[in-house]
Amino acid sequence: MQAFLKTGKLSGGQGYSKAKEKPGSSGVSKKKPSLTPWVEKYRPRTVNDVVEQNDVVEVMRQCLNGADLPNLLFYGPPGTGKTSTILAAARQLFGDIYKERILELNASDERGIQVIREKVKNFAQFSASNIRPDGRPCPPFKIVILDEADSMTQAAQAALRRTMERETKTTRFCLVCNYVSRIIPPITSRCSKFRFKSLGNELIKERLQLICNEEKVSCSEDALNCLVQTSGGDLRRAITCLQSCSRLKGSGSEVLPEDVREVAGVVPIEWVNGMVEVCHLCDYEKLTEFVDKLMQEGYCVAQLIEQLHEVIVFDPKLTDKQKAVICDKLGICSFRMQDGGNEYIGLLDLCCTIIKALKM
Repeated sequence: MQAFLKTGKLSGGQGYSKAKEKPGSSGVSKKKPSLTPWVEKYRPRTVNDVVEQNDVVEVMRQCLNGADLPNLLFYGPPGTGKTSTILAAARQLFGDIYKERILELNASDERGIQVIREKVKNFAQFSASNIRPDGRPCPPFKIVILDEADSMTQAAQAALRRTMERETKTTRFCLVCNYVSRIIPPITSRCSKFRFKSLGNELIKERLQLICNEEKVSCSEDALNCLVQTSGGDLRRAITCLQSCSRLKGSGSEVLPEDVREVAGVVPIEWVNGMVEVCHLCDYEKLTEFVDKLMQEGYCVAQLIEQLHEVIVFDPKLTDKQKAVICDKLGICSFRMQDGGNEYIGLLDLCCTIIKALKM
């Protein structure tokens, strides 16, 4: 007890800790398998690995061959390779020291003016050498990557404009966003803008097939087509869904379309069509019963609205005026759902608008 009060350890503590440090009978410590997500594992490592974005790839190739790198603005749908492109270019430009030459910030989390004044400004003020530690030449500048830049406040964007002007000798800026209209004109005029388009279905399917072969995942042809369809041109979403399905089924089991729809949260088409049929009856009591059952199933209303939009647009029985009224209400309800509105009330409101439109 006296020894414990002085040292905080029991008398057998040292012997126990030494016994823990001893290796096993084999004398070899087993390495844990890598738990890297497939999205990061199969991220493009070079600019040439980026597909479908020919313009920006060509500019990056010129920069790798010695041309100066301008300030960049990448915009387009999610999962099309915007962040991966600039990271791959930085890895080729700077080699092993690329992590020291990059400041990557997610502007949706750190979007205030204080971040621009402190983190970005301090990082941009330091000069960079034009020689790597291994003696090979490299560009004498650093790169600041602002992901989701369209979430930055107006004051932060105004402060960033001045920083881009003053630190042009030592720093290049790459802004990544989904909507270029949310970036103020003074910043867009200082950047070379590149629009990333959604990836084609064949390219997504080819990439998923490659990952299945590498990871030894058995995936049916219908499941691959379902993955492509539910991803909507977002390769990151498709890869994440494929990994979730493979973990759900386990090794040795084949991934089926039903598994993909379950993981992706797709609402069964029976519920979508059933909602349209109930609206055609123009019976508000049956409509309330249907909505109650739908909410008890726990499906995402935002996903239901997205699928309902496709059904309404391609419905041959509806007139153009009816489609216009319903789609306008779909957009309003979708905005309210993203803003945190009540799903039950929003769905009832949408169904009542559909009933009124059907009576036109």
